[in-house]
Amino acid sequence: MAHIDYYFSTISPYAYLAGDRFEEIAAKHGAQISYKPLDIMALFARTGGTPPKDRHPSRQEYRAQDLLRQAKALGMDFNLSPAHWPTNQAPSAYAVIAAQNAGGGDVGAFVRALMRACWAEEKDIAQDDVIKGCLEATGFDPSLADSGLLTGAETYARNLEEAVGAGAFGSPFYVTQDDARFWGQDRLEYLDRHLADTL
Repeated sequence: MAHIDYYFSTISPYAYLAGDRFEEIAAKHGAQISYKPLDIMALFARTGGTPPKDRHPSRQEYRAQDLLRQAKALGMDFNLSPAHWPTNQAPSAYAVIAAQNAGGGDVGAFVRALMRACWAEEKDIAQDDVIKGCLEATGFDPSLADSGLLTGAETYARNLEEAVGAGAFGSPFYVTQDDARFWGQDRLEYLDRHLADTL
């Protein structure tokens, strides 16, 4: 069975704009997904990236235009300046880790619910009630938000190290078991073709 390591930040607008296309591609090819949420700002610092607020104005302006353009093209609700961004990524990431470990629900749907809460619903995904609502809506026990915090913290830190080791430097970042790397939701077509062995 094919396997994909999915490195992402729960506050990444580009990961949000992937929607459910990544999961659809993985299902199409029978690929298993390992969800690996990480601290995107720490990843930038480790791999030569620059946080959005510190980028040259030209880059910031282009990012703003391109995010709105992509959201419109995809038909997705999107707020370029959400009320609760940036926010503490750790609580939502720990919940993703706990949900993946516990099973019983749809991890991909949970991740998408968190991102939609941030980028389309003006919710703070660092807040316990928001995380629990997303857990419950995607088939998980809401109490997972309060469990496995030590494991979550350890895994969250390890995901960052694994991402750096795997050559990841942004979000979303997809790494296949044969070390093919794809950065950005706009490269999902290439991931699809790679898994089909047509690229």
